[in-house]
Amino acid sequence: MGLLHLREFQPLRIYAAGAIRRILREENSIFGVLEQTNPQAEWQTLSTNLVHHLEAPDGAKLDLAVRPISLGGNLPGYARNSAAKRDAADAVMGLFIEANHRKIFCAPSLPRTDESWLAEWDACDLVLIDGTFWCDDELLRTRGEGKTAREMGHVPISGADGTLESLARLKHPRRMFIHINNTNPILDEDSAEFRQVIDAGWEVARDGMDIEL
Repeated sequence: MGLLHLREFQPLRIYAAGAIRRILREENSIFGVLEQTNPQAEWQTLSTNLVHHLEAPDGAKLDLAVRPISLGGNLPGYARNSAAKRDAADAVMGLFIEANHRKIFCAPSLPRTDESWLAEWDACDLVLIDGTFWCDDELLRTRGEGKTAREMGHVPISGADGTLESLARLKHPRRMFIHINNTNPILDEDSAEFRQVIDAGWEVARDGMDIEL
């Protein structure tokens, strides 16, 4: 939606995985509003495990580098029949972001955890991790229907193999939950769930938050 809000005629440089780029440009006609003039949007494909040095629309270097890694997972439900399925390994990516000798790992959607990832994550200054749901059956409890967190591609925070447990080995970086659904009780700072997160050494992101490293 942010791309559509920025659809006026200033140039944009857009970095996206190949599968996501195909879904937006080839299979969703509304994104044609980004191609009303040339050049309006310049698309750059992000490939996993390669370092990409980002540039401004005018080509100026930004001293900002990203390296995507595949986190597994699936394309969204509306793209189930998409030709982009051939690149489904890139459906959900995490980003290592480096600037000014600081490194962030960002995974706003985390469909699974893997022990082999943790050493590199622990070498970062900050990790931003999917905090969508507190428990796996959260929507079933609050709405009486819906899928589980894991069925939707989100490891819940609590429970066996939840992120609090599976990422407990992370000690060096600041650890912060982002992308928090409005059903998640950690948004209530008076809740036991919020206290459990804080006691485990994690932070909870909030709107308008500035992070200094």
